[in-house]
Amino acid sequence: MHDLVVVGAGPYGLSIASHAAAAGLDIRVLGRPMASWRDHMPEGMFLKSEPWSSNLSDPGRRHTLSAYCAPRGLRAEHASPLPIRTFSDYGMWFAEQLQPRVEEVTVTSVARTDGGFTVTTADNDTIRARSVALAIGVMPFVNRPGPLRGLPPQLASHSSDHGDLSGFLGLDVTVVGAGQAALETAALLAEAGARPQLLARAERINWNTLPQPLRRPPLASLREPHSGLGTGWSSWAWSELPWAVRRLPSTLRVRIADTALGPAGAWWLRDRVEGVVPAFLCRSIVSADAANGGVRLRVAGPDGTRRTMETGHVVAATGFVPELDRLAMLSPSLRAGVRTTPGSGAPWLGSAFESSVPGLFFAGLLSAPSFGPAMRFVHGATFTAGRLVRGVRRHLEAVHATAASTALSAPGANSPAGVATPGPRGGDIAARRGETTAAHRPAAEGARTEPVADGHEGSRPVG
Repeated sequence: MHDLVVVGAGPYGLSIASHAAAAGLDIRVLGRPMASWRDHMPEGMFLKSEPWSSNLSDPGRRHTLSAYCAPRGLRAEHASPLPIRTFSDYGMWFAEQLQPRVEEVTVTSVARTDGGFTVTTADNDTIRARSVALAIGVMPFVNRPGPLRGLPPQLASHSSDHGDLSGFLGLDVTVVGAGQAALETAALLAEAGARPQLLARAERINWNTLPQPLRRPPLASLREPHSGLGTGWSSWAWSELPWAVRRLPSTLRVRIADTALGPAGAWWLRDRVEGVVPAFLCRSIVSADAANGGVRLRVAGPDGTRRTMETGHVVAATGFVPELDRLAMLSPSLRAGVRTTPGSGAPWLGSAFESSVPGLFFAGLLSAPSFGPAMRFVHGATFTAGRLVRGVRRHLEAVHATAASTALSAPGANSPAGVATPGPRGGDIAARRGETTAAHRPAAEGARTEPVADGHEGSRPVG
């Protein structure tokens, strides 16, 4: 039985795997590396976040984005947008550094069994593990507006459905939304020869401003500090203090996760949209029907009046909703046993990303209602990986302690030699390989510490 199975091989899954392997755990990593980035984002897209805040996490901090870009002559500089293709290639390179290597398989089921979990793949292989970390990205949580759900895919789609927009050449396309995905999709459609228009409930389109220089006078830095999620004190708090966000009342946490860092376009995108793509704001879709080879939309305006719009295709760039019930891979009994965060369909998570089911951990978007908006971005992977792996180690210690106690209390356990024989565990496996497990290593010199977010006194090293 393995110590940990990591399901998912995007930025969060790869970061967790890197920390777990360095801790000496016996792990398996399952998934298609960087699948969302490689398969669900069209050519020509750029990373919205700054390159320096978009690193995947390894304990030695050797496999950063700049470490990948520098020897290849690629730019990864502040205030210089990075192509999505470069970032996905970086993720693939990061995956190649992992031992064990990522297994490119599809997980179809995760079920609870005696002593842990059984993970089943599409090839009908079964893997047993004492703990499971689900880092499955955003694709299970695609949010499609209700009126569009009855339309066939050739007439209505989600922005994440497209890795290539060339098929829309010459077509009228209505893009629903006013965030980065909607605005960049509309710009790319126009540049690909389509005729896009924007349709959004928002009163106006918001644009991020040009990032402030990293080196600024002390007063300017104090007034608006830089963080992995932008400048300003609120962004700094969401970025640097996820453990503190988790201590807030659940209703406040959920509201922060839903509304902080709201829809806005990147500064470098503005000239490609304004004056190029028509925008119909303060409007919502009431109904949508197939008509004349395209889509007939019934749209409500700001004063309640309704009008009809016809378009060749509708692309909903309407984000993702983190709901546990959308995870079809969880067995019904396991899913029913996972407590959810009040006011949200996401799982309740402890300070180490462990759910109410011992040994079952969640990372990425599903953790945003617990730890805040940083978990919606690559930047949150660094906080997540080290803390989650420490939680896995604590879980394994509890499992082994229980097994040892059971063995000692069993009939005949007190042999003449008085020796109990516990079952295998991650530390034993690493020891047989001649390695020292992280559980028996001292914290690295100079390791940063922070208060533990579970209410216990003391501090722990921060990964």
